[in-house]
Amino acid sequence: MTIGEQLRKLRKKHKMTLKALSEKTGVSISFLSQVERNKCNVTLESLRKISDALHVNPSIFFQNSKQENRESEFPFFYEDLSRNIKGATFHPILVTLRPKENVGNEFTHKGFEFIYVLTGVLTLSIEGKVFELHENESMMFESSKLHYWWNDSLSDVQFLLVSTI
Repeated sequence: MTIGEQLRKLRKKHKMTLKALSEKTGVSISFLSQVERNKCNVTLESLRKISDALHVNPSIFFQNSKQENRESEFPFFYEDLSRNIKGATFHPILVTLRPKENVGNEFTHKGFEFIYVLTGVLTLSIEGKVFELHENESMMFESSKLHYWWNDSLSDVQFLLVSTI
């Protein structure tokens, strides 16, 4: 199932129109429609907003993706490491960012984020202050602060992201 198909399924499950989802996320109706029809890729920022509005972990959009699709078609990939444990107050996610995956703007959400870089160099901005995290480096911050992370390098970046609800 593609991200667009999963989005449509979740939106309908929540009995939400494109207009209602657009109002909750600040993402345009036309963009949401294009994502659902697999006409464009969603950004990290948009995916987080959509996930928050639908009250789901962002990794749900990747649970049925095949490994080869992760690597060839999409600029980033989330893998849920929770083993479907329900009721936890945090989400552990393995994130892989393709080279030069840097489209997006700082945004906020509830809770905290903890990031631990496994491979590569992750660039992170928190309220306009830019950091580079290298292998085996970590950072924790309040998600209510404007933030965004991206890959400015020429190789994949893989990191553990633990976010609270």
